[in-house]
Amino acid sequence: MSDDEIRLAFAHPSERAETMAGPEPRDRISLRDHIVEVEIGAFQAERDVTQRVCFNVVVEVAPLTGVVDDDVDRILSYDRVTEAIAAELAAERLNLLETLAERVADRILIEPQAMRVFVRIEKLDRGPGALGVEIVRAREGAAIAQDAAQEAPQPRVIYLSNAAIASDRLTGWLDHLEASAQPVILCVGPADIAAPRAGDEKAQRHIDLLAIEQNAWVLWARDPRCGVVGSRTELDWAMKNGQISIWAPARIVLDAVDGPAAPPSAAPALAAWFAETSAASELVLIGADRPEGAALPVRVLDVDSAEIA
Repeated sequence: MSDDEIRLAFAHPSERAETMAGPEPRDRISLRDHIVEVEIGAFQAERDVTQRVCFNVVVEVAPLTGVVDDDVDRILSYDRVTEAIAAELAAERLNLLETLAERVADRILIEPQAMRVFVRIEKLDRGPGALGVEIVRAREGAAIAQDAAQEAPQPRVIYLSNAAIASDRLTGWLDHLEASAQPVILCVGPADIAAPRAGDEKAQRHIDLLAIEQNAWVLWARDPRCGVVGSRTELDWAMKNGQISIWAPARIVLDAVDGPAAPPSAAPALAAWFAETSAASELVLIGADRPEGAALPVRVLDVDSAEIA
């Protein structure tokens, strides 16, 4: 690697953009040293604490035709860049800077004027130096991401009580749900066996979420055509491929920026939160009471007489 290549590797993204400029002239706007305190990281030591993260962003835009006329509506505002960062930080807690950089780039490239974006993100508090990632993304990739977001399915979320899991009617319900054209995600609560008590609120939350996941595997053992799934990516894939999922809540709940108010022990309320954040069309509860404050259509069915329409 030449001295010039090494210099550019550590230079501001604006210098990288200038070096990579093609034959077509493009204007650039930049955001330098934008520091935000956020909870991010894959290590346990990075959970429940915030750290400083620094953003440097350069956006290449197609030159304006005609006179700008001092009209802010004709240009890509700097606010759009900081808003893209804030929106992705608020969407969910992330483990990787790479994921955050991709999402910020995609959001910026949705803007009509944006043609290419350079995003550098660095953690400032994880060691004696800055630890970071830099990516370059062009408009074509953002269009694909935008199309994928617009095609996100609206699932039906079905909560099964322990009595419903044990019911002889379970197979018939799943047959009907599998035949439906609408994606389905199943939710369960903890088993009737009491979970261990930890004496610490944070530890107990983890234990109670894992108790729900254990019961998800009990449901899977009754009907293995339903996959136990714990990430948004896996859920999206399952919905798009016609597979019924059983929600394993720990990862999504613990990574949520604006998490559920209800504790894991209030499983129907947790299912309602999940249904709302998943843009579900409805929540169906079989053998459980309606949770208070649900903001989507809810149907409550009796285990012995439930017919899933």
